[in-house]
Amino acid sequence: MTARLSPADITHARVLRIALPIALSNATVPILGAVDTGVVGQIGLAAPIGAVGIGAIILTSIYWVFGFLRMGTSGMVAQARGAGDVAETGALLTRALMVGGLAGLVFIAAQGPLFWAAFRVAPASDAVEGLARAYLSIRIWGAPATIALYAVTGWLIAMERTRAVLLLQVWMNGLNVGLDLWFVLGLDWGVEGVATATLIAEWTGLALGLFLCRAAFAGSQWCDWPRVFDRRRLRRMAAVNGDIMVRSVLLQASITSFLFLGADFGDVTLAANQILLQFLEITACALDGFAFAAEALVGQAMGARARAALRRGAWLSSLWGIGGALALALAFALGGSFVIDAMTTAAPVRAEARAYLPWAVLAPVVGILAWMFDGIFIGATRTRDMRMAAVWSSLIYAAALLALVPLFANHGLWAGLMVLNTARALTLWLRYPGLEREADTPPPAA
Repeated sequence: MTARLSPADITHARVLRIALPIALSNATVPILGAVDTGVVGQIGLAAPIGAVGIGAIILTSIYWVFGFLRMGTSGMVAQARGAGDVAETGALLTRALMVGGLAGLVFIAAQGPLFWAAFRVAPASDAVEGLARAYLSIRIWGAPATIALYAVTGWLIAMERTRAVLLLQVWMNGLNVGLDLWFVLGLDWGVEGVATATLIAEWTGLALGLFLCRAAFAGSQWCDWPRVFDRRRLRRMAAVNGDIMVRSVLLQASITSFLFLGADFGDVTLAANQILLQFLEITACALDGFAFAAEALVGQAMGARARAALRRGAWLSSLWGIGGALALALAFALGGSFVIDAMTTAAPVRAEARAYLPWAVLAPVVGILAWMFDGIFIGATRTRDMRMAAVWSSLIYAAALLALVPLFANHGLWAGLMVLNTARALTLWLRYPGLEREADTPPPAA
């Protein structure tokens, strides 16, 4: 047994040690997309740019389904760590890696029907589709590594090793950028060069990730097969991940409906919405780290059955998250117009985006509690609560759209998005007392 986790163990410095590397790690992600587009743009043709774009979107959409593996692994490993169960931290990583590897192999085997369906949903010209298929036929071989990396990242976050997550992201994106330049501009491999660069980065990234998780493989816990394949633990893992997947699908459907409904207001409004959504992407990248800090700290406190420590972990991480949200809102209010002008030269789109900029300013302030509660409940693995909160929030969002969009058009659409995040926060807040009560109860028998 480990010493009982104390509130004094959870400090502002500890929250920042977890959160800041994640923010830096997230900042490297847009750079890769820009370089991928930029290098194929040097070919001088439109089709390669479109092919890389649509190919990346198809794979991102497929892999996104397995985002639950990152969140579920983080919560369960944090709890095992808090309970002092070293053997389970290793076994959990093995289970998650096996799920990721198996899922990747299934995608490789089913690539033909998958890509056929993708191009039926998002048709492209013959030139773009041909190049995109060449891109996908290479990238798909990285599926096991990419999905397994969700498990690696979740494990590292739970162990509060977010600097390792930053190192992993810098390595993968840096190598990818370097190989992009070599393969495309140096060797003239075109779209296939971009795909090959990413494939190499994915597999070397997994190798580095496993090295960074070497503590999990230091003993025999990772290959304790009776524990790894224990039915009760497997059922719990399936339940946690299943709940998170349902929750994520519902929220993704809500965001997708925002995009589709915005298209009804014309090309100018659609373009303005797309620009303003980048403000939300910036917000997510900047504030994710505080939600991840909540995952790790709340998970450990739940595993240790330390209610006071759980409350302090939730409070301190949320306090920093709220501060970050207010700072971003101020930055958007002061500099949002400059960002809009940098993203488009079309005067009508600039004017339309400015008309709706106040919603982008408000979004971090309204959304931060929903994001923080997500991190808190993931750490506590109260995923059934998350699933039900997502169901109710989606219904409330749909009702808000039905009421507001006919009256206020695109302003009503943005108001509906604020209602969605408010509903997410409120539905989880109502369930929070039960989370603290659980932290006062003895853990279930092993």
